[in-house]
Amino acid sequence: MCNSFPTLFELIDDSNTGELAGVDKKAYWQVVDHCYLCDMCYMTKCPYVPPHPWNVDFPHLMLRAKVVKHGSGGTRWRDRVLSSTDLVGKLAGIPVIAEAVNAGIGSPMGRKILDAALGVHPEAPVPAYQSNTLRKQLGAQLRKQRDPAAAARAAGATRGKVALFATCYVNRNEPQIGLDLARVLEHNGIEVALAEQESCCGMPKLELGDLRAVADLKAKNVPHLLAMIEQGYDIVAPIPSCVLMFKQELPLMFPGDADIAKIKQHFFDPFEYLAARHKAGLLRTDFTRPLGKIAYHVACHLRVQNIGLKTRDVLQLIPGTTLEPIERCSGHNGTYGVKRQFRDISMRIGKPVVQRVQASGADFYASDCPMAGHQIESGLADGSHPTHPLTLLRMAYGL
Repeated sequence: MCNSFPTLFELIDDSNTGELAGVDKKAYWQVVDHCYLCDMCYMTKCPYVPPHPWNVDFPHLMLRAKVVKHGSGGTRWRDRVLSSTDLVGKLAGIPVIAEAVNAGIGSPMGRKILDAALGVHPEAPVPAYQSNTLRKQLGAQLRKQRDPAAAARAAGATRGKVALFATCYVNRNEPQIGLDLARVLEHNGIEVALAEQESCCGMPKLELGDLRAVADLKAKNVPHLLAMIEQGYDIVAPIPSCVLMFKQELPLMFPGDADIAKIKQHFFDPFEYLAARHKAGLLRTDFTRPLGKIAYHVACHLRVQNIGLKTRDVLQLIPGTTLEPIERCSGHNGTYGVKRQFRDISMRIGKPVVQRVQASGADFYASDCPMAGHQIESGLADGSHPTHPLTLLRMAYGL
């Protein structure tokens, strides 16, 4: 769990009355600041969620508080910058600038400057930026490979044609994850395409309570996603938080929006999609490489989707492969874990995951959230690197 509840309980214990009524309401903001909207308290711990008559949704209560704070000018400049993923990625992805940014990220002096300017902890994992983005690489490949005569085969809720929502992170930081996903889909006879345009899903701005920015990003994305759906494509995104945004948060914000409802119906996690294809007998199992043992961290925003452990289910189809699921928070949580004032707390939250990975003796460790994977990496003494589940699947296919 996050640090919101320990903070709240300490405030109560330290009050004159020993009850919530004795806590100065100004101190409530300490509780709010530690909530990063993982939803795990609502999903697994809180006894007062519906159908209990109190009807408590703690994460979205905290979101309401964040909206109030943002609306009253309480959002720091640092947080506005870190959550502006499109702008930062576009600037940092310019070829010459990308080289300078990556050199700075990799040097002690550069990290000191980043700490002084934005309060990013010098030891927190910060991803490199790629000027050759996923959308550039994949767009060029798809134009060469597309077969307009290929027939899509539907299976359950899937239609057999996929438009990738690249996501800010995969597009500009780790494009190989998206390339691996595309290779796996194509290997299984699924046509892959890209929407004409794409903007941030809005999750970083949601975590600040900046609902106006979320609405603006929604307005940019919806027409392009709908256009792909109308052409017979499903939408698949390789980052759990982005999938959750379209499957839960935007539908909650815009409950009467027919366009959002339609997008939700056709938006999938990659392994959810592949598992549906396997259930219909349409997933190829011509694996050429066993993967041994995998320590598999299940990202919080994947658990919230209530789709089950589809990543585990698909990877366990590979002969000579076993998975040890770790269903705990890594402590990264968007931008929370990189901020100086929260870094130590985030590492304490993620310590049980790190310990499980270290004790597993696994050949690989992986997380559906690449940022969580690097958070785990930063806590491991041996410096071993995570391998994304989609990369593992591509490796198993021998692609």
